[in-house]
Amino acid sequence: METVLTFLFALLFLSGWMAVGGVDHLKYKDPRQPLNVRVNDLLSRMTFAEKIGQMAQIARENATAQVMAERFIGSVLSGGGSVPAPKASVKLWVDMVNEIQKGALSTRLGIPMIYGIDAIHGHNNVYKATIFPHNVGLGATRDPALVKRIGAATALEVRATGIPYVFAPCVAVCRDPRWGRCYESYSEDPHVVQMMTEIISGLQGEILSDSRKGAPFVGGKTKVAACAKHFVGDGGTHLGIDENNTITNFHGLLSTHMPPYYNAIIKGVSTVMVSYSSWNGVKMHENHYLLTDFLKNKLRFRGFLISDWEGIDRITTPAHANYTFSIQAGILAGIDMIMIPFDYPEFFEDLTTLVNKNIIPMSRIDDAVRRILRVKFTVGLFENPYADLSLEAELGKKEHRELAREAVRKSLVLLKNGKSYVKPLLPLPKKAKKILVAGSHADNLGYQCGGWTIEWQGLGGNNLTTGTTVLDAIRSSVNYNTEIVYSENPDSSNLSNNEFSYAIVVVGEVPYAETFGDNMNLTIPAPGPHIIHNVCEKIKCVVIIISGRPLVIEPYVEMIDALVAAWLPGTEAKGIADVLFGDYGFSGVLPRTWFRSVDQLPMNVGDPHYDPLYPFGFGLKTEPTNSNN
Repeated sequence: METVLTFLFALLFLSGWMAVGGVDHLKYKDPRQPLNVRVNDLLSRMTFAEKIGQMAQIARENATAQVMAERFIGSVLSGGGSVPAPKASVKLWVDMVNEIQKGALSTRLGIPMIYGIDAIHGHNNVYKATIFPHNVGLGATRDPALVKRIGAATALEVRATGIPYVFAPCVAVCRDPRWGRCYESYSEDPHVVQMMTEIISGLQGEILSDSRKGAPFVGGKTKVAACAKHFVGDGGTHLGIDENNTITNFHGLLSTHMPPYYNAIIKGVSTVMVSYSSWNGVKMHENHYLLTDFLKNKLRFRGFLISDWEGIDRITTPAHANYTFSIQAGILAGIDMIMIPFDYPEFFEDLTTLVNKNIIPMSRIDDAVRRILRVKFTVGLFENPYADLSLEAELGKKEHRELAREAVRKSLVLLKNGKSYVKPLLPLPKKAKKILVAGSHADNLGYQCGGWTIEWQGLGGNNLTTGTTVLDAIRSSVNYNTEIVYSENPDSSNLSNNEFSYAIVVVGEVPYAETFGDNMNLTIPAPGPHIIHNVCEKIKCVVIIISGRPLVIEPYVEMIDALVAAWLPGTEAKGIADVLFGDYGFSGVLPRTWFRSVDQLPMNVGDPHYDPLYPFGFGLKTEPTNSNN
């Protein structure tokens, strides 16, 4: 009996200790505690090794449970095309993320890692995800409410695979279409880009009215932490060369490239990614004034700053020539999390040396870790570190594909409609004797999705993911009695004695991303011009341009009856057919100036030498018709 009483007394004492002191002892694990109390409590318990581990983001390929535990890794990423397996299922993604998380949680303090992925236009790494139009097309809609809904749908699809963090949106203001990332920019006009930052509220949720200015916000398990990128001036580089030098004074930087970040911070964006580019010769990854003095101190941004992929390496030329200096320059400039992603042992060794020598003060390390923990607590990772399959049905769901279809039809810009204003060609009749569909992009899902789709550079063909090509959309739209002849590159001799009512020609750019897309000529790739000539000289034709930017089209405009800029529409090409055949009217307007010749570039609205083929904001309108004739 005495033994039982002793045991009960001990149990009561232990229970009382836990109620009074236990939670207080582990305040960072108590969701009832204020955010800053949790952050400060956890930070006070961390060793130096645990702190610098939080500052590292490594590639999925290296993130074994052992590495996560031994190095206290704070974050893991999938780069473009980095997947657990080709055409991986939702379950495979969730299992992979959870296995990595298990390693992070096995550590002494159990700090969860945060997994990040590029979701540039939907959950674009993932098989069967909904692929929305690239940003340049969304800019043509001028519809921030639509973009917010796209953000919410993207968040659901990303969360379905167990991932709580996306490297989006890109809020670059592209000032030269020769830049290979111009399709990632909503517009050449900073005001349009500012409008489109509404996608952040879709991704993260609507920030609470009483939230602290600049504090990160994520509204629950169906939302993700967003990342405004690339800070700052990435869209203004000399000659549009990727990662090059943006040459402008401070006023030019503030008035053209900075405004979207004001909106992003007001909306509670969780993270900001630093640009590879330079401003007046100073690499952004080492620019203390802009990263710390301006962004963190003046704008009061309280989330964390993340480098781009091996971004600090490129502080030196050649890259990684003096890695110790790069770490020193990047972290002292204000970068909090370093996207390494492979050679993490060297990073830890060099950073440790720099701190031991007092070259990087502990106060800078603490600031970085505090910001990272703040985002992790805000995301809810400490309460819900593991993913499950509860959102599996969200990936590529019908409602999201219908939303993408809506975005496509609102993004289309009608540049020409008929060789005379009194005889418009569009909308096309659904009932016709025989029609021709031609062009390299008419039946190519990969081409219409563009770069950052399944693979970093994108793919051609129809086997990359699930979707509808332009040809598929036409077939499902026209009257069942209408004969459709499809020829990718028709021979002109076969068109001479034709009975075609009209032709639809779909041509444009092949997929690319980043530096691989830099282009000094901006001509329509072969065989596009040849197809336009062959078809449009003999048949009434509408030409649809699939591209991430304006291309040289002036030589062909006169022979074309109707001309449509479709940008990079993604997987739901039925949105194109919706408008071509009059179920909906054309409503999109140019998000960027359509130049006559590359010799005019850079040329943007408001420039003194402004002489475009089609000006910024141009777009012909049509009315919907219920007729099938």
